[in-house]
Amino acid sequence: MKISDKVKSIEDIMMRARQQLHMIPEVAYEEFKTAKYIEGYLEDLNIMYESEIAGTGIVAFLKGSESKKTICFRADMDALNVQEQNEVEYKSQHENKMHACGHDGHMAILLGLAKYLKENESDLMDNVLLLFQPAEEGPGGALPMIESGIFKKYNVTEVYGLHLFPNINEGKIGVKSGPMMSGTGEFDIKITGRGGHGAMPHEAIDSVLIASDMVSRLQSIISRGINPIQPAVITVGKLVAGEIRNVIAKSAVLEGTIRSFNDDVYNIVKEKMYHIAKGLEITYGCSIDISIRDMYPAVINDVKLTKYFIESQDSGTIEIIEPIMLAEDFSYYQKEVPGVFFFLGTKNEQKNYTFALHNGCFNFDEKVLTCGLQAYVNILVKRESLK
Repeated sequence: MKISDKVKSIEDIMMRARQQLHMIPEVAYEEFKTAKYIEGYLEDLNIMYESEIAGTGIVAFLKGSESKKTICFRADMDALNVQEQNEVEYKSQHENKMHACGHDGHMAILLGLAKYLKENESDLMDNVLLLFQPAEEGPGGALPMIESGIFKKYNVTEVYGLHLFPNINEGKIGVKSGPMMSGTGEFDIKITGRGGHGAMPHEAIDSVLIASDMVSRLQSIISRGINPIQPAVITVGKLVAGEIRNVIAKSAVLEGTIRSFNDDVYNIVKEKMYHIAKGLEITYGCSIDISIRDMYPAVINDVKLTKYFIESQDSGTIEIIEPIMLAEDFSYYQKEVPGVFFFLGTKNEQKNYTFALHNGCFNFDEKVLTCGLQAYVNILVKRESLK
């Protein structure tokens, strides 16, 4: 990617911002130090902003010369309950908290965009809204931000966001039109049978056996209940049952997730889960309680805007990727207005920047921040050339 001189001049500022934010990671809705840092940065630039939106969220508004519509750029603010393993000067100062998902980089890029736009304000035609969102990792801050009314207040007409991604080579951009990231839900299943001695199973109702049957039948939803050209995933990630080896378990609890790119498919999966539970209750004489929490919808990139976004970037920068079953609450913004979400590659094997997101060793070369800023600037520069 070609980096302009104007973007290069902001590189050190973004690197410093990333490191300072990296040292003060805060989890969902506790981003108080983070918000204070962002507010101070915006005040130094004399940029108008609103704070305490949906808790700790912030929006900064820059008025264009035409003022007909507003282009929104979003960054997430929260960190994870992860102990950092990196030995760096800017290591997390908060025990068991770390920016292990790159949100410090996302914020630094958006702060870099604020600096760029303030320095080139006279060239700005459309309004720009910089959105700093809390709680992306959960329970999800995007929907409360929308419900606060900021999109309507600032007349947001399209939205862009990015995520640092160690599965793509450093500086490359991964994107696709249409469904790109899955919708997701969480479920808890409690099976209640009847405990008994392991030597007399006929006098008990074995919750471990029922749980095993449940896991198998849940997978049959995907293999036999869903159109094979409509991807979906059911994962049981946790199963807890029993107390001792020679006692038949009275109860069992399963915890897992549902993922799909299509709302109708997602709803079919949920419906069939309830049907399976009812059938097992009759078969085994047990009781089964299912709790399903709908989380984030699928990230679906607007076809027209994605084409525009790809055309705005330098040749050879874009990689058209396959859909991925990870989830992102950026999808809520796309339900309000057309939008594009993309991955910014951080993979660098020579520097050992290959660790997965949510890993205590995740890190990246901060020079990639200029690539993120340039990608955002290209969107706006391309737009001006089309006026």
